Amino acid sequence: MSYGQQGYGGGYGGPPGGGYGGGGYGGPPGYGGGGPGPGGFAPAPSGPPPGADPQLWSWFTAVDTDRSGHISVHELQKALINGDWSPFDLDTVKLLMSIFDTDRSGTIGFNEFAGLWKYIKDWQNVYRHFDRDQSGSIDRNELQEALRQFGYNLSPQLLHLVERKYGSGPGVGPAGQGITFDRFVRACVVIKQVTESFQRLDTDRDGWVQINYEQFMHTVLSLP
Repeated sequence: MSYGQQGYGGGYGGPPGGGYGGGGYGGPPGYGGGGPGPGGFAPAPSGPPPGADPQLWSWFTAVDTDRSGHISVHELQKALINGDWSPFDLDTVKLLMSIFDTDRSGTIGFNEFAGLWKYIKDWQNVYRHFDRDQSGSIDRNELQEALRQFGYNLSPQLLHLVERKYGSGPGVGPAGQGITFDRFVRACVVIKQVTESFQRLDTDRDGWVQINYEQFMHTVLSLP
């Protein structure tokens, strides 16, 4: 996975430039060791947890710009870029957060971040594999092949809906910009989750379900 360099899936943007050092303005907190000082810049974060990958920890602290020890959705969006240097779609970032925010705190800690890091690297490899023409985006035929290999044989009508919803330009394919890495990940994850929701209702596995309005709304609102 490239960090801050142009590539298929992009990666995490480079760490921000150096700030003003430890807490306060050039001195220790407080005045003469009395009470608390007037505040200032946050202190530098402590070292990595025991057993943590130092390189991964350095990226975590670079993304954690407010030095809270946790990463918010907006910090994560600022750090993630596509291969064309465009920022990640906010809905995709929120989806990733919903997957890895296991304690439902609204942020992700270092261990959750480590899982997210590997997840994105794995998806980069998938994206490279299906981007057959190495254009940096997924066109209609590449999308169809990817979904087919994932086990989703969508009809032409459904495939067209996916293209329109997740395509980053006026069209998908040679005439448009295709589907960028972030939107490709979101499309595949959403299709997987919608399919799994349907399968839970399709108890006899005949491809048909009969549900009432309450069940339908519960299914839809439970999706990301």
